[in-house]
Amino acid sequence: MKHRLLTVSEQVIVITGASSGIGLVTAKRAAHRGARVVLAARNEHDLRLACDEIRRDGGRAIYVVADVSNPADVRTIGDAAIAEFGRIDTWVNNAAVSMYGKAIELPIDDMRRQMDVNFWGHVYGSREAVRHLRAHGGALVNVASGLADRAIPLQAIYRAAKHAIKAFTDAMRMELEKDGIPISVSLVKPASIDTPFFEKAKTYIGVEPQPVPPVYAPEIAADVILRCAEKPTREIIAGGAAELIALARLAPRVADRYMERMLFKQQRTSEPASPNRPANLHQTVAHDGGERGRTWHGRTKDTRVVTWAAMRPAVAVAGLAALIFGAFAVANRVSPFKEMRL
Repeated sequence: MKHRLLTVSEQVIVITGASSGIGLVTAKRAAHRGARVVLAARNEHDLRLACDEIRRDGGRAIYVVADVSNPADVRTIGDAAIAEFGRIDTWVNNAAVSMYGKAIELPIDDMRRQMDVNFWGHVYGSREAVRHLRAHGGALVNVASGLADRAIPLQAIYRAAKHAIKAFTDAMRMELEKDGIPISVSLVKPASIDTPFFEKAKTYIGVEPQPVPPVYAPEIAADVILRCAEKPTREIIAGGAAELIALARLAPRVADRYMERMLFKQQRTSEPASPNRPANLHQTVAHDGGERGRTWHGRTKDTRVVTWAAMRPAVAVAGLAALIFGAFAVANRVSPFKEMRL
């Protein structure tokens, strides 16, 4: 099915989890390009600050205080967008909460809450998006993870939710296509991103958690999301390491052993943390933290070669073909241009 999507500058875009990190950066970049944006999250203070900044810069934005684990709250997001801007063109499900600890030791209530937000929040958001988009078309973007195809230790429920999002998104896409509903459904799979996500995580590992390197800037994920808003895209990474993670499926036991040896320590900082320190699993925190995190002190990659190629597959394939052709010509000591004349 052919999907005709508007440019970002013409769109009304709903973004959940928009008070910090990837969601906040996506909202700002969309507004800067002329989109009318609807920011949704639980933290009203930070939502108000974000909207005020967008408006000061000449953009148009509203916010909705909502818990995506509550379907009634999710419906208010869609209703507010229609009331203010008259329609919705792209809906981005991005809200998530984090928790670190061993699967057999985590409290069941915490595990259920994490699944309610991370998986069911996407389900409720997707259903609300389809309710508004099915008549005139548009884009639905579900933000999963580079680990939607592969689990890692200490994040069992988070990764389970991301696997579930991928399966749900793939199934829903086929159903919509079968019914001829003109909605582009995209799955975005970010690698480790430098955001405040980690400092708000519920932690049962005794220290503050951190992203697994290599770590990428949130602008990379935001640009991928906005690309999906304009160009129908089935599935795409944000950050080259996400592609490498997917390759771990080719040698799962090798990947298991590597992760057992490396990822228990790579996800930990040396900063002590109590399970009782503020976390946003069940309630909001006073400040969601803005765009970048404070627990990651290593290098944050702003480069995006692999992501750029994923966003432009035709150009990437042509470039790869040219490199292979050139290498073949050099290896055989012939001019590629002479061979072409033959």
